[in-house]
Amino acid sequence: MTAAAIRITGGCLCGQTRYQANGPVLFSLLCYCVDCQKASGTGHVPIMGVARSGFTVNGPAVASKSIGGSGRMAVRNFCARCHSLLFGTPEAAPDLVTIYAGSLDDSHLFTPQKAQFTRTRQAWDSVPAGVPAYEEAAP
Repeated sequence: MTAAAIRITGGCLCGQTRYQANGPVLFSLLCYCVDCQKASGTGHVPIMGVARSGFTVNGPAVASKSIGGSGRMAVRNFCARCHSLLFGTPEAAPDLVTIYAGSLDDSHLFTPQKAQFTRTRQAWDSVPAGVPAYEEAAP
């Protein structure tokens, strides 16, 4: 993953809600926090961060809010029709959008650089070999 500007597109299962990001990928990680596990129904969520200034959404997105690890609201956005998780707009980082990698049109754009909150990782879920792991938030 480079800091070069790229066009990132993705959307939901039913195709009603689409997004586009123009700009570099700021980070890509695997999050094993309990909030991500509960929100996704799985052991971790693959996330990539982009600048909010280059991010647009077409179609209905609904926000779900819960208190995140920062103590501020973690906002997860999903399709209003099929409820696919698409992206996050965390209040702790107002200039950032976190894209859920499973919603990408081109899954090759995601390569995890690190794993975070591994202290709450489920025993049946693993961190890929060679990916630096952090028990708390990744630096």
